[in-house]
Amino acid sequence: MKNEFVLAFNEVLDDKQLPREVVMEALEAAMISAYRKAVNASNAQQVVAKIDPETGKVLIYAEKEVVEEVQDDRTEVSLEEARKVDPEAEIGSMVLVETTPRNFGRVAAQTARQVIQQRIREAEREAQFKHFSSQVGEIVNGIIQAINPSHITIGLDKKAEGIMPRKEQIAGERFRVHDRIRALLLDVKQTPRGPQITLSRAHRDFLRRLLEDEVPEIFHGLVEIRSIAREPGHRSKVAVSALQPGIDPVGACVGVRGVRIQAIVRELNDEKIDVIEWNPDPVDYIAKALSPARVVGVFLDEHTKSTKTATVVVPEDQLSLAIGRDGQNARLAAKLTGWRIDIKSLPEAAADAVHKLQTDPAYAEVAEREGEMVPQVEAILTKKTEGRPITPEEYQVLSRFVNRTERMVIEQREAEKQAERERLEAIRASIPKIAFETPLDELGISVRHVILLSGEGYPTVGDLLYQMAIDSDAILAINGMGPKAMADLDAAIEKFLASIEEAAAEEAAEEEIPEAAAEMVVDAAGETEETAAPVQAAEAISEGTLQEAVAGEAGEPPAEDETQAEAEETGESVEEAGEQPATEEAEDDAGSTTPQKDWFTLESALDVSVTNVDEGEEEQEGKKKKKRKKRYVEMEYDPDRDVTVIKRKRKRASKDEWLEDWDEDWDY
Repeated sequence: MKNEFVLAFNEVLDDKQLPREVVMEALEAAMISAYRKAVNASNAQQVVAKIDPETGKVLIYAEKEVVEEVQDDRTEVSLEEARKVDPEAEIGSMVLVETTPRNFGRVAAQTARQVIQQRIREAEREAQFKHFSSQVGEIVNGIIQAINPSHITIGLDKKAEGIMPRKEQIAGERFRVHDRIRALLLDVKQTPRGPQITLSRAHRDFLRRLLEDEVPEIFHGLVEIRSIAREPGHRSKVAVSALQPGIDPVGACVGVRGVRIQAIVRELNDEKIDVIEWNPDPVDYIAKALSPARVVGVFLDEHTKSTKTATVVVPEDQLSLAIGRDGQNARLAAKLTGWRIDIKSLPEAAADAVHKLQTDPAYAEVAEREGEMVPQVEAILTKKTEGRPITPEEYQVLSRFVNRTERMVIEQREAEKQAERERLEAIRASIPKIAFETPLDELGISVRHVILLSGEGYPTVGDLLYQMAIDSDAILAINGMGPKAMADLDAAIEKFLASIEEAAAEEAAEEEIPEAAAEMVVDAAGETEETAAPVQAAEAISEGTLQEAVAGEAGEPPAEDETQAEAEETGESVEEAGEQPATEEAEDDAGSTTPQKDWFTLESALDVSVTNVDEGEEEQEGKKKKKRKKRYVEMEYDPDRDVTVIKRKRKRASKDEWLEDWDEDWDY
């Protein structure tokens, strides 16, 4: 036969639905509290309680100091008793000694009763809070325990209670005590009296969870619920889309003969549910959202500063169906799509279009295009006003007129929007890029203004310049920015832009460095390197220069016609051009025809960029080059003769190089 403690312990576990360890910890804490109260022990003293789960026997261990002579048995123990527990105990050490009172069982039961109940109650509340916190947004089952005018009390698992406020109930539903009910767990809050659980049957997520339970395609992720608009107890609209090809999302939700959707309708107290297919195109999406009404056209206006507006034109006989009872259908469609929907009948839309064409300046361009159709449309509208019948062809004329007019206006607005985007892009492009990299504190304005402007979204100088170019009044409207601050800001911006222009001018001047003429350098080994500026040298050497150089090196004078051409280029006479002597040096015993020159050119302070010319790999050999009218002249100092000579480039018959003529007339 089981011990009474074991039976009572198991009964508590079943009743409170708590883990075994939680109840055992509560009992041990109660025993410790009862011991402290019974012996008047200090809270600083360590006390440990151990309960045998089989017999229910309680043992209390208290920490005591080892002394030679015991004066207070509540806090002291002799060395002999201490070594029974700890053989290594010494005088002055602390040991845990078993000190259970003789009549502790009945005293503990009387004293620890409230402590046990409080601990178990706290553990029960904590377990309830953790359990229901993990189920927020899910459907839970419960039994109605009480019905009040303000809310319904529902009993849940773990002996918890939830409430369903009146606003979270479906209008028209009637319940009785002990009825089973399904509801959405909306919220859980921790309070001193335990967790407060709020349930709802009117929330749109309740419909979402019901669809997930009834439609396997939604539960497995083949069909997705895009949006839900709901008026509890009356009507709901659900937009669904298929995530895999070949699946009909609307058919999957409705089921065969509507068996799936009907089960949800019965759960929601016969609430009507419209399931439509979601479409990324707002025009088609809005047209389907207004089902079961038939739509003639949907015209979007995304350029308004307020909510995006969609004008929907429907046939005259579909107007009441599109709006719905008390505007319910249009209201749900607006919630479902996120657009403000303006519904008009076809004659009303045509009359509005004619009025705008005649009075609104924004429709002036459209009025010129549709001027011929306006009298015909007015005649049809007059027949409608007089109550005469309108043929289907005339309805088609009205429909095409409204469609063309609205489309033209939409295109015109789009063109204006594109022009505005281009204007803003041009403004941004006109601002130097370095301005967007410069922090605002480097502009030279006060720290207070830097903080104000940075807080309004202008962290860099470029952002500030961009806003001032668009609308400087937006900067002036900032709290703390007055006319004087704007004047200081304008002055700082002018100084900043001037510094940027000055830096750009200096950089451009450094880039416009003239390229030097070609020059020849002889290394220590006697090998000749030909260097020339990339542009001037290539243009200075005309056709046949290399061949003339070879001929001149062999001692042949230049041809007369070539001398005449050179003289015409430089503006000199043939006699003056022919009087310039050539300076050559012949190779020694090797018989090489490559001349060696050793001279020093007086260059200007500007940098000279040169390009090595590799003889034998001339790619443009034999091609004609454009002649230049400007002749390059170089000056050179001869230290042996102590004179400065002028070096001119001449055409020669040599193919590999050119020879220089020397003027020794200038003596310094």
